[in-house]
Amino acid sequence: MQFNEFESRRFSRSYKKLPKRVLMVLHDIMDQIMENPQLGEEKKGDLKGIYIRKFKVARDEFLLGYSFNIEKKKITWEAIGQHENFYRELKNNGRRLR
Repeated sequence: MQFNEFESRRFSRSYKKLPKRVLMVLHDIMDQIMENPQLGEEKKGDLKGIYIRKFKVARDEFLLGYSFNIEKKKITWEAIGQHENFYRELKNNGRRLR
């Protein structure tokens, strides 16, 4: 099943700052998610509908936040970054969009 990809502004800004070694791993993870969007862990509460996929590059752990709609075949990349303040910023950005 082929999904259309969309990016949030937060994701786009963070993506541009990532080093090449992280981008290589990130692209592999994104390809896996495109094949099976339910790979990530769905969050609860305020972040319901957001899935998080964790991955490591060297000793650094990164989180990729995304949402998807199976009927519309749409994946939206919400955020990418390290754990520090990741969930808080994702939660605050989500409130502004509603």
